[in-house]
Amino acid sequence: MASESGSKSPFPDPGDITRSATRFETILLSVSDGVFAVDSAWRLTCFNRAAEETLGISREEALGRPCHEVINANICPDACALRYTMETGQPIVDMLIHMRDVSGRRIPATISTALIRDASGRVVGGVETFRNLNIVKRVMAQVEQVDPFSDFVSCNPAIRQIFEILPTIAQSDTTVLVRGATGTGKTLLAKIMHKLSERRNEPLVTVNCGALPETLIESELFGYRAGAFTGAVRDHPGRIAAASGGTLFLDEIGDLPMTTQVKLLRFLQDRVYERLGDVEPRQADVRVLAATNQDLESMIEAGSFRRDLYYRINVLSVEIPPLADRPEDIALLAQHFIDRYSIQQEKRVIGISDEALDLLRNYGFPGNVRELENAIERACVLCKGPEIVPSDLPPELLQAARVNRVLPLRTLADNEARFILEVLRKNSWHRGKTARELGMHRTTLLRRIRKLGIALPEQDGRMRDQV
Repeated sequence: MASESGSKSPFPDPGDITRSATRFETILLSVSDGVFAVDSAWRLTCFNRAAEETLGISREEALGRPCHEVINANICPDACALRYTMETGQPIVDMLIHMRDVSGRRIPATISTALIRDASGRVVGGVETFRNLNIVKRVMAQVEQVDPFSDFVSCNPAIRQIFEILPTIAQSDTTVLVRGATGTGKTLLAKIMHKLSERRNEPLVTVNCGALPETLIESELFGYRAGAFTGAVRDHPGRIAAASGGTLFLDEIGDLPMTTQVKLLRFLQDRVYERLGDVEPRQADVRVLAATNQDLESMIEAGSFRRDLYYRINVLSVEIPPLADRPEDIALLAQHFIDRYSIQQEKRVIGISDEALDLLRNYGFPGNVRELENAIERACVLCKGPEIVPSDLPPELLQAARVNRVLPLRTLADNEARFILEVLRKNSWHRGKTARELGMHRTTLLRRIRKLGIALPEQDGRMRDQV
């Protein structure tokens, strides 16, 4: 409203106030986080749609009631975050709590609080927002379905090049051999290829050739008829039949026995196979992916892997570099796993300290990405604050990383120590395997270790289960 002199009124237009309030309420109702507010008497004055859906209480039922009758959280009433903020003026940010809906179902959530003040600055209430972590978990699962690369985190040029060619490779039905050390992500890459292929809506069947006994691998892969051998009481279709129309992933194909290699070669050439105890050939429309952490060329020369099968599976080859060759990925992967496991563990872990990250970067990771993931999962379980610190990391990782960090390259002896240390770490500190790889006797290696002052962990590779 204008004054008689034509100047603008110092008071806001009531119509503008109404429109602003309407816009604010529309925004509030549409946000995905739950929001509620209380007045100075702790009565609910605001309750948005996300709060209704999470707690199973309608806005009409909630408004005007004391908040403790509606908000059933593990911090009510003894450690109320909103009361703390209203009494101290200090906001709470992303505090992990548990709530229960009207049916008593437990809901993990993070909450943040703030004050509500009137025009004069006086505190007249408080507002709390909460994020339902069950919804966050579902969203993350949906992202993995929509974006096949969401779990394969990397900024390494060699990995990025694989990402560029993978959609083209995936569209083909040609057999692909994925190569890389244990724990680099070969299985994950096979899953991505399947998701990017035209067979994505059909099954992906995985066969770990190294996990099945030699006496069972053939029957599991090709199937068998009832009566084919003692204990075969009914027909078993086999993994090839189970993958019909989809993708068959043969992990650790280098562990296949020679007799099975012959039958697999025939299947790859003609897509025809026979079940054990059956003479009737069967056909299967299956795309085959294979993976190995072994040197197949050396196995061919040693006579333990068929050359013709190698040529058949190596039509297209993708090699994943070890984590030691892509140190730029360590920080990215660590944060990726922190985000995942902090939600799974329902803990507020938001990052990793510089000192802990420095230790990760100085560790060789013989177990590659899988070892890093396991270390971060463990750290998220043990972590007592918002950041992972060195004491949360596995002891063997701490010791090896610190040994590595204190070996500067100044002299020829320093270079020799670093080289021996890298080979030891590669072989999980197994002295015998390290000596063989270095081409020296074990006692010679131990003598060099003592002379160079290389510190060794208490537990070595002889005491571990090698995979």
